[in-house]
Amino acid sequence: MSEHQNASEGRFTSTEIRILGSLIEKQATSPESYPLTLNALVLACNQKTSREPVMNLSPGQVGQALRTLEGQGFARLQMGSRADRWEQRVDKALELVPAQLVLMGLMFLRGPQTINELLTRSNRLHEFEDGEQVQHQLERLISRELAVHLPRQAGQREDRYTHALGDPAEIEAILAARQQSAGDRSPAAGVSQERIEALEARIAALEERLALLEG
Repeated sequence: MSEHQNASEGRFTSTEIRILGSLIEKQATSPESYPLTLNALVLACNQKTSREPVMNLSPGQVGQALRTLEGQGFARLQMGSRADRWEQRVDKALELVPAQLVLMGLMFLRGPQTINELLTRSNRLHEFEDGEQVQHQLERLISRELAVHLPRQAGQREDRYTHALGDPAEIEAILAARQQSAGDRSPAAGVSQERIEALEARIAALEERLALLEG
C-alpha cells in the first residue's frame, strides 16, 4: 500500500488485528522462535498479559484469518520440513519504519493508549528516547490515516491514541471497557503503573518461553 493511498479503506477484524499485533511483538521479543508456528501464534494471541481485551481464539479461527491476511499481503507463510511458520508483512504492506511498526503493534494488542503508556510498553520492542519521539511517529501515522487521536474523556488525565484499521465501533467499545476497568480498580491498591508493566513483562517472557517449547 502506497503512502498516498487511503489506508482507512482497509479494515481488519478483531481476530486479524490480534494476529498482526502478536506477530509484530514476537518478532521483536522472541526472534529465536520467529516466524511462529500456528500453535505458537494461537498462544501469543490468547496471552492473558499485555492484551486488551483478552481473547480465546481457536487454531481454526487463527488459521482462517491468516489465510485472509496472506491474501491481502499482510502475512506470509514459510513452509518448513518440520512445521509451517507465519510472519507479519505489515511493515512492507504499509511502508512503515521500525518505530511506527512497534507503535501499530502495541495499538493492535491493547487498543487506545497514552503516549506514556506507549513509551513504557515499547521498551522491549524499540528504543524511544522520550515521549516526544513517540508523539512524532504517532503524528506521522495519523497523517496517513493509520492512527487516530482520542481526546481525553471525563476522569482521564491524558489523551489517547489507537490504530485506525479496525471497526470504529470497536474503538468506542474498547474505550468504554477501559473506563469501567479503571473504575473497578481500587485506588488504595498502591501499585504503580511501572510495577504493573514490569510484572506483565516478566509474565509475557515466561509465556514466550512456553510458546517456544510448545511451538
